[in-house]
Amino acid sequence: MSEQSAPCVPGLFGNEGGAHVLGSRCTSCGTPYFPRTPDCRNPDCTDSKIEDCRFGGKGVLWSYSTADFAPPPPHKFDLPFKPYVIGVVDLANGLRLVGQMCGALDGLKVGAQVELVLDALYHEGDAARGTWKFKLA
Repeated sequence: MSEQSAPCVPGLFGNEGGAHVLGSRCTSCGTPYFPRTPDCRNPDCTDSKIEDCRFGGKGVLWSYSTADFAPPPPHKFDLPFKPYVIGVVDLANGLRLVGQMCGALDGLKVGAQVELVLDALYHEGDAARGTWKFKLA
């Protein structure tokens, strides 16, 4: 039996040219947004000009926390529940993004260099449902 992979929410991320999330950036003021938005919400922006943008690559861990309890529905996860680390990352291209941490977490600390990756969030039958996560770089 081979495992198939599908996004847990289509249209939020991709892997063409490297793992990335799909968002927007205002070309007038430079404010990044995820997920995509049709309008700039920066109150100081005088001319809302939004373009689609990919955010990914490396970043710096701004904060993190361990989730020791299962999230409520409709969130899905593999059983049995295993605690996991959630990180808040400042990506090099200006977006601050929340995501689950994966891989070896030895040496995890605020200020650590991390990289955006795609990884399984949960499994349904033969399908792994994927999302973006971060790993130490």
